[in-house]
Amino acid sequence: MKVMVDLCLVPIGVGVSLSKYIVECQRVLDDSGLKSSMHSYGTTIEGEWDDVFAAVRRCHEAVHEMGAPRITTTIKCGTRTDRNQTMEDKVKSVEEKRSKT
Repeated sequence: MKVMVDLCLVPIGVGVSLSKYIVECQRVLDDSGLKSSMHSYGTTIEGEWDDVFAAVRRCHEAVHEMGAPRITTTIKCGTRTDRNQTMEDKVKSVEEKRSKT
């Protein structure tokens, strides 16, 4: 089953700057071969359910290996069976409707 996940992973107990942990998580996602798009408060990931959640697990493992004792993660996910829809399709649909108003 295809899924789109919005992932916000936050290491706890590592200080104020989190960018090096986010960079590592982005590397994990790049290595996974999944389609992803980072935004200001997380990353959207698209792919098969098991592949996406395996990549989320690898992000957790990588950030823990960097020394983060705790991680809190917020995940929003969506699936559909009526048609194949990409991240770009969803954004394009809203942009088209917006341009008509």
